[in-house]
Amino acid sequence: MASTRTAPPEQHTREGEAEEARRLTSPLLLTLVLLTAVMFQDPVRRALAAPVMQSWMTVFVAVIVQALPFLVLGVLLSAAIVVFVPPSFFARALPGRTALAVPVAGAAGAVLPGCECASVPVAGALVRRGVAPAAALAFLLSAPAINPIVLTATAVAFPDDPEMVLARFVASLLVACAMGWLWQRLGRGDWLRLPARPAHDGDRGRGAAFWGSVRHDVMHAGGFLVVGAMAAATLKAVVPAEWLRAAAGNPVLSVLALAALAVLLSICSEADAFVAASLTQFSLTARLTFLVVGPMIDLKLFAMQAGTFGRAFALRFAPATLALAVAVSALTGAVLL
Repeated sequence: MASTRTAPPEQHTREGEAEEARRLTSPLLLTLVLLTAVMFQDPVRRALAAPVMQSWMTVFVAVIVQALPFLVLGVLLSAAIVVFVPPSFFARALPGRTALAVPVAGAAGAVLPGCECASVPVAGALVRRGVAPAAALAFLLSAPAINPIVLTATAVAFPDDPEMVLARFVASLLVACAMGWLWQRLGRGDWLRLPARPAHDGDRGRGAAFWGSVRHDVMHAGGFLVVGAMAAATLKAVVPAEWLRAAAGNPVLSVLALAALAVLLSICSEADAFVAASLTQFSLTARLTFLVVGPMIDLKLFAMQAGTFGRAFALRFAPATLALAVAVSALTGAVLL
């Protein structure tokens, strides 16, 4: 009977070290990228010198530079609220009657800064602490859309159109309250899965949880900001002007186009005003739709809502929110803009 030979531990160690050496580490990858850039610096320089690329870079950098301070400030305040403000505070502050709690929770979004990435876990914590789901959902929609950071960013992004700030506030608050009342009237308990996870990890200290939330949100929201800035720059510099004029010239098509763009880009609400301001081909009403829809329903929000409250909830709540946000923003724009 043949005996089975086992390799000595030293051999396993050497094999592990060899395998580790063959891996593509981050410093090696960075070195390869830099070498590639040096090798192809002349073609890259010629490409960047083209007028279309200079226009693209101008719009991209302008959007990033304008939006980044508001994004960072919003993330800091959002993390502070999630970590340091107990959910029981909201439960005590809201009226007992759900019909009254909905507008109060919606209006609370005006004084409690937070991006949409933070509003979902906060709303989940409210439901878990006994707050009526209709009120928690109104806060979920309003907080990222009408908080002071977002409204200040909107005012900075639209210095010549101050009415855009009022229109965004009114339209977003109306949608948030309407969705809360709609859920109170038509929502069913089996559609909503109660969230089981806390808003932050209780095993860690509050300081660690705060900085962990900040790091996560900055990287997450910053990535979407870059994508949004790239899309805005591409629309301005690459897409033929005739196409944009055709879409922007039709009032209905322009509103629907920017609503779809808001859903696809998934930009953080602290930065979306600067992207909207760069879309100068479109009317103020269409850009208002972009600002109202984005903080309430986009691709990342749908995934977060499904993960927190269940797929049955998200499949019903998201389409209703999108339809109502488009309708209310169009009506609000027709009246105020």
